[in-house]
Amino acid sequence: MRIHCLGSGGYHPNERRHTACYYLPEQNLLLDAGTGAFRLADRLVSTELTIVLTHAHLDHICGLTFLLVPMLLGKLTSVEILAEQKTIDAVEKHLFDPAVFPMRPDFKMTPITAGDEIQLGEVTLSTSPLPLHPGGSLGVKLTSSNAKFAYITDTITSEDYIPFIQGANLLLHECYFPDEKAEWCEPSGHSHTTAVAKIAKAANVQQMRLIHVDPQCEDDDPVGIEVARKIFPRTVMVEDLDIFEV
Repeated sequence: MRIHCLGSGGYHPNERRHTACYYLPEQNLLLDAGTGAFRLADRLVSTELTIVLTHAHLDHICGLTFLLVPMLLGKLTSVEILAEQKTIDAVEKHLFDPAVFPMRPDFKMTPITAGDEIQLGEVTLSTSPLPLHPGGSLGVKLTSSNAKFAYITDTITSEDYIPFIQGANLLLHECYFPDEKAEWCEPSGHSHTTAVAKIAKAANVQQMRLIHVDPQCEDDDPVGIEVARKIFPRTVMVEDLDIFEV
């Protein structure tokens, strides 16, 4: 599996990072559609696309509107969105309200439920509930014959999802706050550096890449990565336009 990071930040874009969007060309799959989705059209390898939405917050869905032009130009002819029904309802009611966006793209909306397993070619997509973020979120895992990739975003860290990500070759995990701002995790439903590193260690993943960082900080190291590496040495900070293999 090859993953193109089109957007690695959270909340809103800044000069360095756009918001959540990850493209897997071999699976014709997009994980979330934040502002980074504007980069997708020039990277498409197929006219068919499946999009998994973890939840309905704007930094994960606003880029759906950016796909209208690729569809009108024929770069995309079939787009299926997999999401919980509450996420689909929010997208239809609010993002695609004619007063907000008057030309709804011709998407197929397919409801899924946390715990579902869906076959995408040779890869199995599975989901797990992440209830500690306001409104909830979904953890996503992709499993092939020789690799396992897990995507955990928008949640307070919890031992409850360790079995879901156990032994992943690659874990993308949100790390919105450095430790010195850990008091903001509970009210916002996000994670901080030390807690995330402990999850990676407990789950015995091979590598962890940190995503969904606070856009108020545009530094090379917005989370204190050496703190994480003391607990889990195989930790890397993701940047927009990174490409990595699983």
